[in-house]
Amino acid sequence: MQSGRYQAYPEYKDSGVEWLREVPAHWISTQVKYGYTVVLGKMLQTTRKTTSDLLKPYLKAQNIQPSGIDLTNVSSMWFSADERKRLLLKKNDILVSEGGDVGRAAIWDNEIDECYIQNAINRVRPRYTNDSRFFYYWINYLKSTDFINIICNKATISHYTADKLQGSPLILPPVLEQKKIANFLDFETAKIDTLIEKQQRLIELLTEKRQAVISHAVTKGLNPEMPMKDSGVEWLGEVPEHWDILAISKVTKKITNGYVGATRDILVPKGVPYIQATHVKRGGIHFDGSYFVREEWSKKHSKSILEEGDVLVVQTGAGTGDIGLVTDKEAGFNCHALIILQPKNELLIGEYLSLTLQTDYGYAFLYSIRTGGMHPHLNCGEVRYVQVPIPTLKEQREIVNYIYERTKKYDLIIERAKQAIQLMQERRTALISAAVTGKIDVREWVQPE
Repeated sequence: MQSGRYQAYPEYKDSGVEWLREVPAHWISTQVKYGYTVVLGKMLQTTRKTTSDLLKPYLKAQNIQPSGIDLTNVSSMWFSADERKRLLLKKNDILVSEGGDVGRAAIWDNEIDECYIQNAINRVRPRYTNDSRFFYYWINYLKSTDFINIICNKATISHYTADKLQGSPLILPPVLEQKKIANFLDFETAKIDTLIEKQQRLIELLTEKRQAVISHAVTKGLNPEMPMKDSGVEWLGEVPEHWDILAISKVTKKITNGYVGATRDILVPKGVPYIQATHVKRGGIHFDGSYFVREEWSKKHSKSILEEGDVLVVQTGAGTGDIGLVTDKEAGFNCHALIILQPKNELLIGEYLSLTLQTDYGYAFLYSIRTGGMHPHLNCGEVRYVQVPIPTLKEQREIVNYIYERTKKYDLIIERAKQAIQLMQERRTALISAAVTGKIDVREWVQPE
């Protein structure tokens, strides 16, 4: 990280931590418990147990986000007088996730006048005059090294317990230097975060524009002078006068499910690629080479063997309603628990059906027939009745070509923006690492006006 802009310290010593190596000679190599106190929150208590218990708001691991404390969903539970004294949050407490995304951290800024913590959170509070913000950046650094994941054993349910946190390595500069490092990182990471937000906003705007192009072309056609008629379908509005409005069952020769059942006994290291819901994204299929079945098994379950032009609909889970088009690359693959729509070639081309189901109208219709609430699900028996606008085959091809040509430009810019975000995030991580481990000396840094 050393460059002409950031100089190294004049003298270094062995940190005593193998993967950390050298640190500035005057810094202290120790453990978290010697610089900060760590307290785990309490287990959920849904009923009152003593007369001193009071119902108070508390934070869960999900309230700790990379962007800070998220108060969108704050619950309450019972706390005794002793627990209220011991677990009350104070300004500048560092909150570290004990489970889930272990080690994720945020600083408490008294967002609520009185608040406490559940046992999914470790509260870290400075001892002596150590700086909270320095530790916040230190714990971010530890997380970026994968140290936390390793000691929490990701093969099982991860828990960054208070004991593990207390015993984690800590490199402490003098207090004034801690504050200087924190000030430097506050300023520099804020600049990076602003740039990242601008790129994220650009992606949002381009995604909206991309979606508008698809929705307008598929539901209104390409000729603005075309006479229109009422489609008679909610959310669809007017369509070109000569278009048909037909149920999916009328324009497909096959509506079926991928294999539904346990996969533990059918998966093999090599064989026929086996598509899952996680592979269906952004209108395409993105197979990552992780699931295969035997050829004999695939032939036995031939109804879910994919053909070029098939349209896949995610049937259940978080991605319910996501759409994927089968290309020549995926022809012959088999699939798991996906709805397969196979168009009648004389009436409909797969690219057009795929784009139709990706319009605002398509998503709205699929959303309206979902069942399950917390666990959404689509049934073939309901999807077959989804109404779609049907232009001539010639118009379908023209619309598909137009959309692909227009959205290609947006996709290119979106991809570049994503790459820029990744580079900036890597820059942010590297800057934090360099500052909190003493690879760069910021003692003379002065915040620009």
